[in-house]
Amino acid sequence: MIKFKVNGNPVSVAAESETPLLWAIRDHLGLTGTKYACGAGYCGACIVHVDGRAVRSCQTSLESVAGSSVTTIEGLSPDASHPLQKAWIAEQVPQCGYCQSGQIMQAAELLERKPQPTRDEIVRHMNGVICRCGTYTRIVSAIQRAAGED
Repeated sequence: MIKFKVNGNPVSVAAESETPLLWAIRDHLGLTGTKYACGAGYCGACIVHVDGRAVRSCQTSLESVAGSSVTTIEGLSPDASHPLQKAWIAEQVPQCGYCQSGQIMQAAELLERKPQPTRDEIVRHMNGVICRCGTYTRIVSAIQRAAGED
């Protein structure tokens, strides 16, 4: 049993220590907002926070989060009232929506560390989180809105 917290709640997962955190979140805990896409850590659809830091859960072992605090998209704001979630809707960011939980979690890490990032800082921080629909301009606008820079 590997013990850690998910969205503030203590959990125990009975799985092999090298099991990707993504599968523990989705299959063992039933939280399906975190998405599987490339499985190789390239796209960012599976981003969650571990102790406040954005990580790619498909490449993070269950063993490595023992005793840690994990936040998924469901834990960012249970009622979708997080400024990023509101801005995502206002800016009409999603098309297919598949990458959006990873995009939002990556952006949340940025705003936590730097509440008023410049456009260039946003672009640099979000680099490598892939949106197949190409809504990058709207993603940047949503992050600026959430930061109060719209």
